[in-house]
Amino acid sequence: MVDGAFIIEKSVVIVVVFAVTMIMAMYSTWAERKVAAFLQDRVGPNRAGWGGLLQPLADGMKLFSKEEFFPNTPNKFLFVVGPAIAMSTALMTSAVIPWGDRLHLFGRDIILQATDINIALLYIFGVLSVGVYGIMIGGWASNNKFSLMGAVRAASQMVSYEVAMGLSMIALLMMTGTMSLKEISLQQQGMNWNVFYQPLSFLIFLICSFAETNRTPFDLAECESELIGGYHTEYSSMKMGFYLFAEYASMFTSATIISVLFFGGYNYPGMQWMVENVGVNIGNVLGMVVLFAKVCFFIFFYMWVRWTIPRFRYDQLMNLGWRILIPLSIINIMITGVVILRHDIVAYLGF
Repeated sequence: MVDGAFIIEKSVVIVVVFAVTMIMAMYSTWAERKVAAFLQDRVGPNRAGWGGLLQPLADGMKLFSKEEFFPNTPNKFLFVVGPAIAMSTALMTSAVIPWGDRLHLFGRDIILQATDINIALLYIFGVLSVGVYGIMIGGWASNNKFSLMGAVRAASQMVSYEVAMGLSMIALLMMTGTMSLKEISLQQQGMNWNVFYQPLSFLIFLICSFAETNRTPFDLAECESELIGGYHTEYSSMKMGFYLFAEYASMFTSATIISVLFFGGYNYPGMQWMVENVGVNIGNVLGMVVLFAKVCFFIFFYMWVRWTIPRFRYDQLMNLGWRILIPLSIINIMITGVVILRHDIVAYLGF
């Protein structure tokens, strides 16, 4: 029998997760401009609302009111589908992220995760792979050589760095024994973070996340000095807004995945004591606050790097991915395997 309360509960969680992802992506644009202004000794947005807090809404209204422009292309359907795919895949990755443990409301334990599947990491990589099609379709359907060049760059870059990112995860999976993000979070209670056991895996994953989100110094797909605007050169209005929004949503979800995989997610020292002595809701809400603090730190790190490190040449980008990161990932897998095998042998012999 279908539990109606369970359906309502999951529906509310899904809506809240998507809403939080969109709000965080929206205000990441404001934070980007504020951080850029701080690093360049400027003021930044300060006209729309107090401290420019309404600037994202003003930008959204501006994009909504812009003229819809279609280039001279026979593929108008694909021209519209491209940004829709990019936006959808950016939001879909947040479905398997554990945003907290649980809340006890209305006599029910509400799990703070849209869905907990035992192939969550595989799901994330699959969705990220589909996101490449949104960029490639948009660049090809634009009937513009600069857009097509940007799309080809983005596709080759994302495919290349997905290999290194996937290999970096194998070492972590060998250690945790699961692909469920919930289980990986539960294994990192207190300060038992995976980054202390897999620092090289974390470093490779972090670098690849810059490439996957097309952030500087890996923004070869949309560098203004070479390709005008990259794969979204011909886009206007909210279609261009979807591409820009998808980039910031991907940055938010990437920062969240890094926090969950390597920095304990919503866990913090003394969380178990807080839950048992202060209350389930207070202890777990504090865990959500801790998770978002970690996420905000990595979002700031993305923005800080943008204004610190110059852009790579395309050959340097490919060399870093194929000749450095992938071999390092394979070496890390071998070292992890040796350490696990030694631990198993010692445990078997009873030393």
